[in-house]
Amino acid sequence: MPKGGEAVHAANPDVLVILSGIDYDTNLSFLRDRFFNVSFTDKLVFEQHWYSFSDGRDSWVKHNSNDFCAKIIEKVTHNGGFLIGRGFPLFLTEFGANLRSGDVSGNRYMNCLVAWAAENDLDWAVWALTGDYYLRTGQKHMVETFGVLAPNWKDVANSTYLQKLSGIQLPVRGPGLQSKKLLFHPTTGLCVTSNLSNNSPTLRLEQCRKAEPSTFNPSEGILWSNKMCVEAPDAVGQKVKLGVGTKCSKLGQTSATHMHLSFKTNNGSLLCLDVDERDNSIVANPCKCLTMDASCDPASQWFKVL
Repeated sequence: MPKGGEAVHAANPDVLVILSGIDYDTNLSFLRDRFFNVSFTDKLVFEQHWYSFSDGRDSWVKHNSNDFCAKIIEKVTHNGGFLIGRGFPLFLTEFGANLRSGDVSGNRYMNCLVAWAAENDLDWAVWALTGDYYLRTGQKHMVETFGVLAPNWKDVANSTYLQKLSGIQLPVRGPGLQSKKLLFHPTTGLCVTSNLSNNSPTLRLEQCRKAEPSTFNPSEGILWSNKMCVEAPDAVGQKVKLGVGTKCSKLGQTSATHMHLSFKTNNGSLLCLDVDERDNSIVANPCKCLTMDASCDPASQWFKVL
């Protein structure tokens, strides 16, 4: 790999040199305890792949999503994510899911991946743009089930999937960018913002580039949006309100992923922030999938602090 990198550098000193891992480019852990010795450092990029089947077929439907997502992110970080902390760009060059069927495993994996990609502000390339193939494995016009485009190569195959990817499309930090704290909802690709249209301000989801900054300090436990704090309701299904007084609710990061934001009501019940799909408002509901149950999907209650 160093010889290959040097060859590319010698041929064109102005291009980035992108280096892959082993095991179908899922593993760069051999670099954890050794230095990559080349004559250049300011244009070295590492790439990594991650699919749902990288962790075993159907693994995401056999395990509790909270626990499994936390476990797999730890594995992905060990295998390549650690390079970010060492100052190297990490390029997520292959990921994706089946967009044309009820791919439960793929959906759960994608919510976990998008949360991790957003947190680390990763650059990425999704598999694949392709709508279909002229010929593949002997079949004419074989549909690419992971393809962003429909087989006609004009329409989008899955608009929900495209919306999810939009949440990690824009950079959130780096040279020339104004830092903006956000509370990201991985399953929709949207961010939490204040809703001031009513007499009583609430929270809702919005495109991240339009969302008001939201800050959450885990040690403090207070979620702030538009200089107002969250006042959690006592009743299930009610909208989460914003206030400026002494009624700020203390939220905890529940579950192994730390993506559930929970609070206790006056009667001692544990509720979590959730999304009402009818209007994308933030509501309070019983926390999902905190047990070892593998059948439930907690994604509507996952929020990633960026």
